[in-house]
Amino acid sequence: MSHSRPRIDTAGRRARLGRRQLLAPAYRAARTEEVADALVGLHASDPATVHLAACARLAAPDPADVERALYDEGSLVRMLCMRRTLFAVGAALAPVVASSTARAIAAKERAGTVKWITEGAPGWDERLLADVEARTLAALRAHGEATAAELAAEVPDLRDTLVVSPGKPYQATVAVSSRILRTLAAEGRIRRGRPRGGWTSSTFRWRPGTAFADLAAPPAPEARADLARRWLASYGPATVEDLKWWTGWTLTATRQALAATGAVEVDLDDGVPGVALPDDLEPVAAPEPWAALLPALDPTAMGWKARDWYLDPEHVPQLFDRTGNIGPTVWWCGRIIGGWAQRADGEIVWRLLTDGGGTSLPERRRGPGGDSEAAAAVTAEAARLAAWIGDVRVTPRFRSPLERELSR
Repeated sequence: MSHSRPRIDTAGRRARLGRRQLLAPAYRAARTEEVADALVGLHASDPATVHLAACARLAAPDPADVERALYDEGSLVRMLCMRRTLFAVGAALAPVVASSTARAIAAKERAGTVKWITEGAPGWDERLLADVEARTLAALRAHGEATAAELAAEVPDLRDTLVVSPGKPYQATVAVSSRILRTLAAEGRIRRGRPRGGWTSSTFRWRPGTAFADLAAPPAPEARADLARRWLASYGPATVEDLKWWTGWTLTATRQALAATGAVEVDLDDGVPGVALPDDLEPVAAPEPWAALLPALDPTAMGWKARDWYLDPEHVPQLFDRTGNIGPTVWWCGRIIGGWAQRADGEIVWRLLTDGGGTSLPERRRGPGGDSEAAAAVTAEAARLAAWIGDVRVTPRFRSPLERELSR
């Protein structure tokens, strides 16, 4: 380890997390757009996550403010981007994300769709695909917004089906509409509109969009540098591998982007080498003690590949599903100390896996389960969450073992 490098310890990283991720009460935001910008985007694979993640960081939690940004004003844009994952990003950041990640992903989606349909659907070729897409876009422009079923009524070719994974136990017959609409969305030519039902619904309408190819966006290297700079400002200091994992870029592209930001090498705890922006080397005061109940796939919980500095590895099996998706988590001053769930009757229940000082607790201990400062703060946050959720029932799309157990 080089002693000439600045050192930022775990306490410093946790202090930055509480402030910059808007989790300490004094740093909560007034509008959803502020939250998305602070986190460089909100995970949107599960529609409930966008609302839960935003409201956890709003001074006055209100799902209507999230819907305003997503649907009324369009100041948040859903994009298939980092790690081939759906994010909701600020409209001003969309061109940067498009150039740095989304366009390349859309190109792969397009190539996969062409191969999938032309080889698997009888009578389909690229010419028919282009024609069906043109008629679909025309129908959507005529209606303003429509569901997949409504578009298929206007464009009957969308009802064609093909068999996927023939001969396998999971063989299925699917409509070509699902893949075509996914590809158009990946290219930005259509976008998700307001869901049918409440904010937890996965059934939604489509609206016309702006193709990413038509956006006035910076060149890809410049866009990657911009995105890396924003990420480091929110998630740094971190490791090169953290940024590579978060973006899905190659190692070469990641290193080039970091070099363009002027990032400097730092030592993290245990001698782990990291990087930070040159103006982020001074100590950061920790905010007042804080607790947070964050949803499955929350951007903070999924912000780094190396998580030992905020998550005890022993708790990973309880908090993650089998494919690496994190479930609902309980936080205390920059560490994950437990998990939470909502029961069918609406009750918010939680369990601490460690106490406020990091000591593991017995397996069956449940919150509030004690009079510690951490337990009291978590109790207050659970009440805050229950108050704004009201009669809504939330079941994560990706469920962790602890969430399943607590929700019974």
